[in-house]
Amino acid sequence: MPLPPVIFEDASLIAFDKPSGMLVAPDRWDKQRENLMGLVHDKMGHGVANVHRLDADTSGLLLCAKNKIALDFLSGQFQSKTVGKKYHALVVVLAAEHAMKVAVPIRDAAGALPDAFTVDLSLGEDERQKGRMRVFKGRGGKDCLSEFRALEKFGRFAFVECRPLTGRTHQLRVHLAAAGAPILNDPFYGDPAIKLLLSELKRRYKGRDEEKPLIDRLALHASELTLKHPETKEPFTITAPVPHEFEVALKYLRKFAIGARALR
Repeated sequence: MPLPPVIFEDASLIAFDKPSGMLVAPDRWDKQRENLMGLVHDKMGHGVANVHRLDADTSGLLLCAKNKIALDFLSGQFQSKTVGKKYHALVVVLAAEHAMKVAVPIRDAAGALPDAFTVDLSLGEDERQKGRMRVFKGRGGKDCLSEFRALEKFGRFAFVECRPLTGRTHQLRVHLAAAGAPILNDPFYGDPAIKLLLSELKRRYKGRDEEKPLIDRLALHASELTLKHPETKEPFTITAPVPHEFEVALKYLRKFAIGARALR
C-alpha cells in the first residue's frame, strides 16, 4: 500500500494526511495489521519517527521527525503542551438534557449549542469497557481541557472547530459527548443510529432505496498544528485540508438543512 499524501516535507520533517481507518502504530493485539509507521519505515527507514498520534478513525495531519534532534525538539513541545492543535468535527446536537455540567454553560438561552464553549472534565480509562475513556468527577482521572467553536449550525448538526489544550486519549470525542454534541458516527461515545442522510435533508428526495450516508466514518479531522521548527526555532503552521466527504456533507447541509447558519 502506498504512503498517504505528504502535506509538508523538508530536511527535518515530513507530515502526512492520514486517512480515516488507518492505524498510526502497530496494533497491540494484531501486529500484522497495516499501520502508517510500518509503511513509513518500509519506505523511508527506521530513522523517521512520529511525534504524536491520532486515533485510527480520525483522519488528518500526522507529523514525523526525520532525525533524533528534530524528534527530541518536537516531542518536547508536545510534552510541554505548547503545540497549537486544531481539529474539525461534524457533531450531532442532542437535547439539552444530554449535556453534562462543564466549565461554562453548554446551552444558550434557547437550549441550543452555543457559538463557543469550553469543556473542563477529567478523563481516565473506562474499567468496564476496554479501549474506552470516561469522565471522572472525583479522583482517578487526569485533568483535561478543550475549547470548541461552532463554525456553522444546521439544526440537529453542527460543524465545529476543536482545540484540545491537553492531549488525552479520545479527549475531543468524550468532551463533545459530555457536552451533548457527540461526533457524528462515533461508535464509542455517540448514537450509531443517527446518520446524515440526504433523504432527511432534501424534500421530495428521489434516490436509491438503499441510501448511503453522506459521511459514513468518524467525522473528526486533524486540521492544523502550530509549533516551532527544529531548525529555525521559529513558529510555523502545517494544515491538512478537510476531506472530500466532509465537503460533500457540508455542501448538502448548507443547501438543504433547515435553519442553516454560518458563524465564521
